[in-house]
Parts: sequence; C-alpha cells; structure tokens
Amino acid sequence: MLIYNSSKGYGAIPQAVHWLTVILVVVAWTLGLFGDDLPKGAQRDAGLFVHISAGLAVIALLVFRMAWNLADPPPPAGPTTLGAWSVHLAKLTHYLLYVLLIAVPVAGVVLQFARGDALPVFGLVEIASPWLKDRAFSESVEEVHEVLAHTLMVVAGLHAAAALIHHWVLRDKTLGRMLPRFGD
Repeated sequence: MLIYNSSKGYGAIPQAVHWLTVILVVVAWTLGLFGDDLPKGAQRDAGLFVHISAGLAVIALLVFRMAWNLADPPPPAGPTTLGAWSVHLAKLTHYLLYVLLIAVPVAGVVLQFARGDALPVFGLVEIASPWLKDRAFSESVEEVHEVLAHTLMVVAGLHAAAALIHHWVLRDKTLGRMLPRFGD
C-alpha cells in the first residue's frame, strides 16, 4: 500500500483522512439530527459531546489534509468519457466540500458560544464562551448551522453518487483512486 499519492491514485494517508472525514461527518450529522431524541441527561450530553468532538475533528482533519496536499499534491484527474467539463465540475465540488467542511463546524462553535456554553475540546479542555447567552442570536446561528449541515450532506451525497456513476456506469478508475491499492 502506497503512503503517498501516485499518478494512479491517492496514497494511504489521503485515503484514510478522506474516509475518516466521511465517518465523522455522518456521525456528527446524525447526532445533530437525532440528538434531541436521546433521553435527557447523560445520554443526551454524551451525544452532544460526540457531535462537537466530531465537528472539531473534521476541522483538524481538513487542516491536515490541506497541508498534506501542499506537500504531496493530489494525482491528476484521470481520463473520463465526460470530458474537461466534468473535471472542472469535480474541482468546484471539492472546493465547495472544503468550504462546507469548515463552515459547518465553525457555525457549530459559534452556536455553542451563542448559547453561553463552553466549548469542550475532546474532553481535554473547555473554552469559555466569549459571549453572554443570546437566545435570538443562537436560534439564528442554529438555523444557519443546520442549513449548512444539510447542504454538506447533499453535496457529499452528489459527490458519492458521481463516484459510483464513474465506477458502475462509465467504468473508469475515478472511484478506485480513493480506494486502497496493494502492491502498486
């Protein structure tokens, strides 16, 4: 298994970061959507803690991924029957995903602070809210956070659907570039 990117695909590190990000986003989104359905008390508090931790981990992974991309640039786009426009659309989608992967957790942090609550950082430290509790502001930020999160899931779903179309319909190597390869 290759650690670094090659002309054929992504290396093990970018692949691991990609798939870990997918898992964290799905966990955070699911807890955000259904967290209020958890019983009040320890379970709901634990759900919120995991939700916040997953969001913070997404930011950390995205920063790491961007730094990794500078040191080990992504492989060039592979050939596809769809032509150059699909490469441009894929780049635009990736940029939109990056923006949303930052915007959603940042809005979540602002929401936590707007509620007047401290931000738990992986159970290691807590960052006190720089603001007093502001119900109207927190409701507005919560709506923005939710809309951005749902938008992220839609764009990620389209991204996944495109990868599956490339794999099953177009039968090119687009999806394979982000799957583990052994012996390359």
